[in-house]
This record gives sequence, structure tokens and C-alpha cells, in this order.
Amino acid sequence: MRERCDPTLRRVLFLCTGNYFRSRLAERLFNALARERGLACAASSRSLAPTPERRNPGPISEHALAHLARLGLPAEVDRGPLEVTASELEAATLIVALHEREHRPLLEARFPAFAGRVRYWRCPDIGEAPPEEGARVVEAAVRALLDGSEPAGSRDTA
Repeated sequence: MRERCDPTLRRVLFLCTGNYFRSRLAERLFNALARERGLACAASSRSLAPTPERRNPGPISEHALAHLARLGLPAEVDRGPLEVTASELEAATLIVALHEREHRPLLEARFPAFAGRVRYWRCPDIGEAPPEEGARVVEAAVRALLDGSEPAGSRDTA
């Protein structure tokens, strides 16, 4: 029997700029850990930038795949980056943008009605921190979300 999931976590939507590294890693980690715990929850991820498939050098970051492999989780390529739609934002029970400073302006410009409904974290992108550090921050934040808490430093306060 599947364990019930916190209603706010029923359908989590992770957002980042290109749906390539952070949001894809968060989606896969969340779904793997929720399955492992027998929780009736699911996550998806999307890009806030238009045409994300043109922004990225492939379907998913090699750093995301490497981190998943280190954790013993499936690291297959299942799809390329996808752009978020208003209907996906509407359907989500929890929306998480991976970095407030970077993603709040994109949300306010493209989907202003949703900007205040989003939980903002502070997970660095490649270039802002080493990919391994960014992956560890995403992992800690996802684990804390599933545990009902938040790790220190994962959320923006601004």
C-alpha cells in the first residue's frame, strides 16, 4: 500500500532557466525518493526560458546524470528540456524555482500571476558554483522537502 503524501507535494513542479541541470536533477531525485518511501507524489520539471532546447548542448546535463549515478539512481536520458506552460503551473500543488534571484524575474515577466505562489530556493547553477556543489545543494533541498523541513541556505530570503 502506498503511503499518502503531503497534499502540497502531490504534484511538484521544479523550475529553472533551461530545464537542463538543476530542475531535472530535482525532478528525478524527488521521484526516486518518493517511490523509495512509497509516497503517492510526483514531480516534473520545466524551463522558464523560452525554447530551452536551443539553450542547451544536449537533452540533460552530464553533471545531473553523474550525480544520479553516484547515488545509484537511473541516469538514462528520457527527454530533452521542456518549456513551462501556464496550465502546468496551474496544475501543480507546489511550484519550486531553484534560484530566486535568477528565476523570480523570469516568472514575473512571463507568468506574473504565479510569481507569488512559488517557493524559491537558492541552488546555484553551473558557473556560479562547481557542478558537484550545485548538485549537492539540490539533493539536500529535495530530501528536506520530502522530510517536511528545509536545509540551511537552500532558500532565498530576499
